[in-house]
Amino acid sequence: MNEIKALESMGLTLPSPLNIFGSIIFGIIGYVTYRHGRKSSRTEMTIAGVVLMLYPYVVSETWMFLTIGAALTVWVFLKWK
Repeated sequence: MNEIKALESMGLTLPSPLNIFGSIIFGIIGYVTYRHGRKSSRTEMTIAGVVLMLYPYVVSETWMFLTIGAALTVWVFLKWK
């Protein structure tokens, strides 16, 4: 328990369970999108897949994380052919 308090004093916090679950879900969606983009030679889908897989490492706020992930997922869903 002291280790967690020491990390918090340095400004580091553990991710929430929602962030962990969302990272897994958006990572899976990103991987499927990436594979589809590579298979169909669609560069925008390939890039969207990479972004969906990597953006959770950059965004730390839960509301922003979910908003970006949902927006990218909707975009992929609308562009999927």
